[in-house]
Amino acid sequence: MDNIYLLMIVALAVLAIADLVVGVSNDAVNFLNSAIGSKAISFKTIMIVASVGVAVGAVFSSGMMEVARKGIFNPHEFMFSEIMIIFMAVMITDILLLDFFNSVGMPTSTTVSIVFELLGASVAISLIKIGHDGGSFSDLINYINTSKAAEIIFGILLSVVVAFSVGAFVQWVSRLLLSNNFEKKASWVGALFGGIALTSLTYFIFIKGLKGMAFGDSALTILNGNSINDLLADQVGLVVLISLIFWTLLSLLLMTVFKVNIYKLIILVGTFALALAFAGNDLVNFIGVPIAGWLSYSTWVDSGVSADVFSMGFLADKVATPTYLLVGAGLIMVATLWFSSKAKAVVKTSLDLSSQSETKERFQPNFLSRGFVRVAVLASQMSSYILPESWQAKIDKQFETPVLKLKKDKTYELPAFDLVRAAVNLMVAAVLISIATSMKLPLSTTYVTFMVAMGTSLADRAWGAESAVYRVAGVLNVIGGWFFTAFIAFIAAAIIAYLLNWNVSIMVPVLLLLATILLVRNYISHNKKSKELKAEDSLTRAESSSIQGVIHESTNNIANVIKRGNRIYTNAINGLAKQDLSLLKKNKKQVVKLSDEIDELRDNIFYFIKNLDESSVAASNFYINVLGYLQDITQSLEYISKISHKHVNNNHKKLKFSQIKELKEVDDRFERLFQNIKAAFDTRSFEEIGVILGRKKEIMDMVTHKIQKQVERTRTEESSPKNTTLYFSVLLETKDLLNATMNLLEEYHNAHDSSVEPAKVTEAED
Repeated sequence: MDNIYLLMIVALAVLAIADLVVGVSNDAVNFLNSAIGSKAISFKTIMIVASVGVAVGAVFSSGMMEVARKGIFNPHEFMFSEIMIIFMAVMITDILLLDFFNSVGMPTSTTVSIVFELLGASVAISLIKIGHDGGSFSDLINYINTSKAAEIIFGILLSVVVAFSVGAFVQWVSRLLLSNNFEKKASWVGALFGGIALTSLTYFIFIKGLKGMAFGDSALTILNGNSINDLLADQVGLVVLISLIFWTLLSLLLMTVFKVNIYKLIILVGTFALALAFAGNDLVNFIGVPIAGWLSYSTWVDSGVSADVFSMGFLADKVATPTYLLVGAGLIMVATLWFSSKAKAVVKTSLDLSSQSETKERFQPNFLSRGFVRVAVLASQMSSYILPESWQAKIDKQFETPVLKLKKDKTYELPAFDLVRAAVNLMVAAVLISIATSMKLPLSTTYVTFMVAMGTSLADRAWGAESAVYRVAGVLNVIGGWFFTAFIAFIAAAIIAYLLNWNVSIMVPVLLLLATILLVRNYISHNKKSKELKAEDSLTRAESSSIQGVIHESTNNIANVIKRGNRIYTNAINGLAKQDLSLLKKNKKQVVKLSDEIDELRDNIFYFIKNLDESSVAASNFYINVLGYLQDITQSLEYISKISHKHVNNNHKKLKFSQIKELKEVDDRFERLFQNIKAAFDTRSFEEIGVILGRKKEIMDMVTHKIQKQVERTRTEESSPKNTTLYFSVLLETKDLLNATMNLLEEYHNAHDSSVEPAKVTEAED
């Protein structure tokens, strides 16, 4: 039995490393989204600043905070064998839960997850102990610190409402005073804003980043024997006032003499501050439990007492974490920050929801989001009746987004929001977290930073009529995920603790193996999705402003649709021939993906037309027609895939050999057609398109002949209505597919001829 505890300690160490990786991937959004979204500085600089903040915060961390040792349960009520089960259940649950949220690109709170996992596992073991001793449910209060869970839930609700409201208000006031042309304002305006923002961030670094660190209580000579914590507690007003004066004057000096962009400086300092606080305080969420387990194990080994009777009361004492463990944890966190693609996915979710410009909306509207938007619209209409029109005009002018004059021959990736909003995001998040920390409220860093970003987005009018219903739905999804985190963390940890208690020797390796399999599967699935997004045959929208440019750009899309369409059609026929349900199911997903990409291209028609030269408006008709034919092609493929899957999925009779043979003949002919079309577009052999168009009648006659043969079979020998319906449906839709394809080629052929003729005339005149 002793060996199983050694295995558990080794497993906890490995899980701690893995938890650091998945935890940083999730929490990176807290301190990266403002800097990345505003594009204030280069991505490399952002990562260096954040890495320094994380490293410093980790090294000077307070180490093993109370939450991992006695914040949730009363350690003296548990024996070593029971504590180890609790710790194992917590770590297995935590890594799987955080990895799940990372995989779907949703930010959640590592603090809430660790607290409710500790609570769930502790409750499960406590109930087992109570049942074994013949106690009652009311005895649970002796084992569990019930007030902590209530504080956390209160913190969730408080952070959601307060952070959103305060973020929205501060952003509205900031925009009203600074407008979108903030860089043209007088230097003293920027200096005052910089003074307020940097004072907030400086105070945050002390109150949240340094106060909880090991040297926070150390007496310092320069403070007359007082500690940093004493100074912060006794002289709050003086510290803030001195900081405000110092930073305002320094900001004015930097702006006027050194021509420094104070907003970029605020974003740099803010990124460092939040990264520092994250590592200094949230590190316990990843390594607190494993370190507590290691400490328990080493103390138990030295005692020589049986694991079942060795009390864990000593965990109530404060114990510092060895520096080398903190350094190692810091290095892992920094490495994850640089290399985790899941961290980028989580950051992207936050940026998409707060972006000032149009983005591909990830979330679908629901009745709640529609209701919130309608209420907001009504409130806006009411305010328009209350405020004088002159006031409304002045307010609207301050919120007007300046029109950027960009060269039409270049592609630009505009920032999600400007420097003012990024600075407000960091400043407000820092102030709220500082206040909560000083009041000992368990506010989640993730909740505060995310909700502040959403509040500033609303106030900055980033959620317009075109996107509000989607953005609100996204925010509601994220908030729902937070409560889901607490619920599932509690239940999952309780179940795993119960299984471990049932037979620890068997369940430890089994659960570790299961966790490993799930993590590997998620990793493979995430990589596969990432590769699909980068696939070479994905569709891209046209950027050109002339008919010739659009013709050449759209050739890649046509070649890719034809390539993928060929594969989809062949898979549908092969799936029917082999009754391969798995192939048909995958085929349905492929055609839906293709259809979604074409729909996205159609959604961008507005921006395409706006980008056209006045002399090339004809390009819009061509591009719209091309997209229409591409959509017709995908609709035919979608229908064929759908009915093929439905037929096999419902276990209907297999098609007859003659029917399969004829469908394969049609498929072979279509494959040659699609290959020729793709080759023509790949090589820009536009003359070949005319040759292919000449073969339309031949292929159409072939399909018509197959339909006629089936009519004759139905009258004489066919006995299956389902087979007959399927066969006719496939062939009739194949005719529609051929028509759509040929119409596309004809459109392209005519457009190319018309664009070439003027060029020839010009050459002749020369």
